[in-house]
Amino acid sequence: MKKYAFGIDVGGTTIKMGFFSEEGELLDKWEIPTDTSDRGSHIISDLAAAVNGKLAAAGCSRASVVGIGIGVPGPVSRAGYVLNCPNLGWGTFFLEEEITKQTGLYCKAGNDATVATLGEMYRGGAKNYQNLVMLTLGTGVGGGIVLDGKILPGTFGAAGEVGHMPVNDHETAVCGCGKRGCLEQYASANGFARVTKLCLAESGEDTLLRNCGKLTSKEIFDAAKAGDAFALRMVDNLGRTLGKACAVIAGVVDPEVFVFGGGVSRAGTILTDAVRSHYDRYVFRPGAAFVLAELGNDAGIYGGVKMVLDAKK
Repeated sequence: MKKYAFGIDVGGTTIKMGFFSEEGELLDKWEIPTDTSDRGSHIISDLAAAVNGKLAAAGCSRASVVGIGIGVPGPVSRAGYVLNCPNLGWGTFFLEEEITKQTGLYCKAGNDATVATLGEMYRGGAKNYQNLVMLTLGTGVGGGIVLDGKILPGTFGAAGEVGHMPVNDHETAVCGCGKRGCLEQYASANGFARVTKLCLAESGEDTLLRNCGKLTSKEIFDAAKAGDAFALRMVDNLGRTLGKACAVIAGVVDPEVFVFGGGVSRAGTILTDAVRSHYDRYVFRPGAAFVLAELGNDAGIYGGVKMVLDAKK
């Protein structure tokens, strides 16, 4: 009997869903809205309805489905409990059991950033590696760790939360987590733009960036690629911050490769080159590769299906 599986990535706005063969071939993908009303109480039933609808449309029995792998925006324990997902309105509950109740299918759950890391190992930029750390540089900074081909969730489901590594004891601005000096405040898209604006205000140097309205990380990288000296220094500064952070991570995890995803990573190799140049200065033992993520918004569904396929082996 041909077997199938679902990979699902739950976001604050949409739920991305993938229907796969047991061999990991993506057969169909679609999205449904994330209904966060009533503290997210409708999310599981909406998800179950979408799964059941796909099985009916494809003419597949539940016996032919290996299971559902799902990533959610919050910590998930090894036992499959969501510990807190404020963007969805969820507190602590047994997510895997609840999805199984409503779909009749086996379920394996994990943190969305960590699941996306697994996806990049499975079919993306890190497909030739088994030990990796991913940093997603977007509105915030997320991350995930995969060792020996398996997700590392941590005791409290928070392994890979690299965005909240403390990197500056003298920061006065408050991070979204409530602390000060987190990596996210400097290496996220917003953080990179914030730091650059502060440096612009202190400098009288002529730069293309003074002609920008709402300064974005893309504009900074574009100016650097055009040879703008000030923008090049800002990119180098970002590379130093990330290079040092990666060196600290490497001292604990010792990965084969660092994968960079999220909006900031669209800058391309100018980012990874900057990080690499400083990483080699700080790290105890150089050798890790630096690559760009390739799956974009599909990383979560690929990671979800990989997670559930591995769990059922």
